[in-house]
Amino acid sequence: MSLSSIMKIFIPKDRVFYSLFEEVAEGVSVMGKLMKELVAEADYDKRATIVARVEDQEHVNDDLTHRIFTELGRNFITPFDREDIHYLATSLDDICDYIHASAKKINFYKVNPNDIGIQKMADLIEQSAEQIRIAVRELRNMRNMRNITDALVKVNSIENQADDIFDMSIERLFDTEPDAKEVIKKREIYQVMEIVTDKCEDAANVIESIIIKYA
Repeated sequence: MSLSSIMKIFIPKDRVFYSLFEEVAEGVSVMGKLMKELVAEADYDKRATIVARVEDQEHVNDDLTHRIFTELGRNFITPFDREDIHYLATSLDDICDYIHASAKKINFYKVNPNDIGIQKMADLIEQSAEQIRIAVRELRNMRNMRNITDALVKVNSIENQADDIFDMSIERLFDTEPDAKEVIKKREIYQVMEIVTDKCEDAANVIESIIIKYA
């Protein structure tokens, strides 16, 4: 093996990792926007088309996550701790998985998404996903620390709001919905949508750990 080939093994693939994370984070944001679009659509068949788009994006992000793990196995030197790369990739993938699960449940149960709880949850998911995108894009240089910390604070605030919306939605559901089946369906949808914001907070916590170590 030539000296240049040996040296390539030890050169950090910063650009590769950062680019992959940025692509995944962009996909997270896209899925958040699709969730908002989904709950604004009254027509079941049109919603099914949006769900298909969510699923396609989830598959794209799965492939990108797999590429991150592949690069992690190939490179001895990484832009930050290997554990943090793994945690961040996993936490971003979890966000996508639960957005996908939320979209599927809304259509599978044929629930009318014009429900105040579902609407508010979708809005918070969109906001949180966008803040994750902002924070991840700033990791490449870590020069605009204020942008990262502001985004992370917003994600934590959104998660707290989602907890409150969940509690109020459940209370309203039991008070106003006479159909037990609808209660079960909507409660499950609220739960999965609230988990999305939990997963965004998990990703924010990983990003915070990274900037504390390397900023």
